[in-house]
Amino acid sequence: MTDAPLLACPAEIARRRAMLQEPAFAPLAAYAAGLRAILPGLVPDMDPFDGGPAAWVLLLLEKPGPQAARTGFVSRDNPSPTSAAIRMFLKEAGLLRGDTLLWNTVPAWNGTIRVTGAEVADGMRHLATLWPLLPRLDTVVLVGARARRAAGLVPSGLRVLRSDHPSPQVRAAFPARWSAISAAWSEAAHAPTPSRPRHD
Repeated sequence: MTDAPLLACPAEIARRRAMLQEPAFAPLAAYAAGLRAILPGLVPDMDPFDGGPAAWVLLLLEKPGPQAARTGFVSRDNPSPTSAAIRMFLKEAGLLRGDTLLWNTVPAWNGTIRVTGAEVADGMRHLATLWPLLPRLDTVVLVGARARRAAGLVPSGLRVLRSDHPSPQVRAAFPARWSAISAAWSEAAHAPTPSRPRHD
């Protein structure tokens, strides 16, 4: 699964949609479906190729982009420059796919990459029901300035790390900060606490 096809392929999208109903991943699929029922815009699903409830590292990004809306997944395999950068940085960090999960502080795409304070506040409100679905979680990486606003909502006992967002905009405006993402995510790859064993 580490060399998963990019989600530009309709057949691959359909395959992963079917995987959402597998027993291990179904609670996370139900979580996203619940958000779709109450939020405006489009709420993509988490990628069932990731660790799901077995993940011990959650990368909490900012907001879904247009490719996530098109494929229906928050995924490193989306055909976008940001997703390509996520794949690169995760590989450099030595984070295994089965150990990680991607999600967004703002869960819905509403047709614009602009993020308002109200969107962030509303998105953070729904994180409380996500944490119980990730029983092995050890580390939360807050990826981007908007995601960092959720620091106070991470349950006590979890390690909180921060990095810039791996977007083309950050790379163009702040190349040194963009390059530092690799080091920040490498810190996340350190062994988790004994109470939350690493996913095999």
